[in-house]
Amino acid sequence: MGSHLRHRMIDNGPLILDGGLATQLEAQGCNLKGDPLWSARLLHTYPQAIREAHYRFLLSGADVVTTATYQASVTGFVNHLDMSSECARELLMSGVHLAKETVEKFVSDSRPTGQSCPLVAGSVGPYGAFLLNGSEYTGVYAENMSIEEFKVWHRPQIDCLVAAGADVIALETIPSIKEAEALLELLREFPNSKAWLSFSCRDGRCISDGSLFTDAVQLANRSMQLVAVGVNCCAPTVVEPLLESARSLLSPDLSWVVYPNSGEDWDSEQGWLTSGNRSASIPELSQTWLKQGAALIGGCCRISPADIAELKQQLKGSRTSPASAVSAD
Repeated sequence: MGSHLRHRMIDNGPLILDGGLATQLEAQGCNLKGDPLWSARLLHTYPQAIREAHYRFLLSGADVVTTATYQASVTGFVNHLDMSSECARELLMSGVHLAKETVEKFVSDSRPTGQSCPLVAGSVGPYGAFLLNGSEYTGVYAENMSIEEFKVWHRPQIDCLVAAGADVIALETIPSIKEAEALLELLREFPNSKAWLSFSCRDGRCISDGSLFTDAVQLANRSMQLVAVGVNCCAPTVVEPLLESARSLLSPDLSWVVYPNSGEDWDSEQGWLTSGNRSASIPELSQTWLKQGAALIGGCCRISPADIAELKQQLKGSRTSPASAVSAD
């Protein structure tokens, strides 16, 4: 699968990732704010909403859709949904199944002959997402955890996503070198799987725990299972300096993956603070990232299907119409 993905990135230009799944779910009327499971609860209560959100991103031109499992964990499902571990595992796996079913429907409905089939990325969020205190943007919890403890935490989630058949694992919004190291060690337990690794970053030089992005990239270079390394859920304006800082260090076997948020600020109590904080847009800056070697480009929080359609137009000249999205029944 890894070589297939690399051929897709090389032969067809950049792969367009989707945008903020929770953003789209909220636009569809789902109330996620303050929920300890965030969008992952809808796997249990309203899976059709997740199908519709995936479908809208596909209609907007996304080549990759990401599962609703960022904040999903076996422990979280057991604690907050009062279910057995086995049922929790099945629910987590359903995130991949829903995405794959939606891709199949999209292909059946609208894919032109000869176009490559969209891919499903299985989302693995940081331990900090489970803590519900915004620490995926600081990584402070890593000081009190060992590599082995991180591996014990993440193992059930990765096992479920791999077993369910995700095309690639998205290790995303990782704030610390230590957690990244644990994830890459754990990935070796699933030798037939490929992944990308993306960090949350505090500025144009450092990831969220204060480590240099250059050190994060050198760590990624040591993994034989990564197809890309990069950044997500940071302001679009910090992407260029981050990539430039480590450009000479990137292994020839890796590409950049880039999917920032809208540039607005997150507050763990108030949510996204929208007053005047939105920075230069992803479509505006995407050509620069492409020239820097980015092969997977999309958006994170607050990035809508309309934004992804604009990105697709900017990078590939393909016009799509997210407004015409239909139900994925």
